[in-house]
Amino acid sequence: MLLRSLVGSACTLIGAATALKLAPVEVQAQAAALLHSTVRKSSLVDQANMRIELLPALSDNYMYLLIDVDSKEAAVVDPVEPIKVVEAVRKHGVKLTTILTTHHHWDHASGNEKMVRLMPGLKVYGGDDRVDAITKKVSHSNSFKLGSLSVKCLFTPCHTTGHICYYVTKENSTEPPAVFTGDTLFVAGCGKFFEGTAEQMYKALIEILGRLPPETRVYCGHEYTVSNLKFARHVEPENEVIQKKLAWAKEKCSSGEPTIPSTLADEFTFNPFMRVKEKSVQDHVKQTNPIETMRSLRKEKDGFRVPKE
Repeated sequence: MLLRSLVGSACTLIGAATALKLAPVEVQAQAAALLHSTVRKSSLVDQANMRIELLPALSDNYMYLLIDVDSKEAAVVDPVEPIKVVEAVRKHGVKLTTILTTHHHWDHASGNEKMVRLMPGLKVYGGDDRVDAITKKVSHSNSFKLGSLSVKCLFTPCHTTGHICYYVTKENSTEPPAVFTGDTLFVAGCGKFFEGTAEQMYKALIEILGRLPPETRVYCGHEYTVSNLKFARHVEPENEVIQKKLAWAKEKCSSGEPTIPSTLADEFTFNPFMRVKEKSVQDHVKQTNPIETMRSLRKEKDGFRVPKE
């Protein structure tokens, strides 16, 4: 894999970001985009079977431009800042045909309508009627083509009742597949259970995503890696993999580089929500059942105060 990072020198501007939280949602979106546009730059994962450009958005979101190398057809995942997407499409000289929406929350779906206005005729996929501008509602195991790439929809309700992850493969390719996980699976973490249960998140992480090939690259919805790993360290203080990954993530963040993608194999070594069958994780929350461990972990994470160091 050739990973070309074209990045700035900072991950967040904390004081300004705090002030933004007092503003209305629409103002937050516009101001956050302006605030971070000069410090969070895109990076490109270039494989023989597909090309994926990470497009930072708002304060910590990611949009993804997915390009089929053979046909130059492209899709965009969660295009909350459409102008950035249009610029990337033009830069790569590709034909954008598709929007892949992971879920209906404003920081993922609110750019769909403008995107469709800017580039008429786009197909808008999603698993929820609440997804803006949706044209193709999908459910679990629905599949379709993007050029020579195959896209499989994985229904992972919990964060929202209509959440979809998108698993992308190419027949006879030796390169790793990709999965776009929105706010279900993060690097070293998972999404809050806003509209679901521990049982649902267990199924999503362990029985659906966890059964994909271990080399599958994970492209998630937010840059939460450092804070997630600090919680993981709290859960498993003796886990050296977590300690090394945290040091690596801090270095990446300090130089403005993304910590995405990870792989599913990696997630099973440092993500506590993927490690709910491990005795060390169960012992931390005083549980012996993986689903109850998932429930207890999420409750603890929701109230966890992230150390500043």
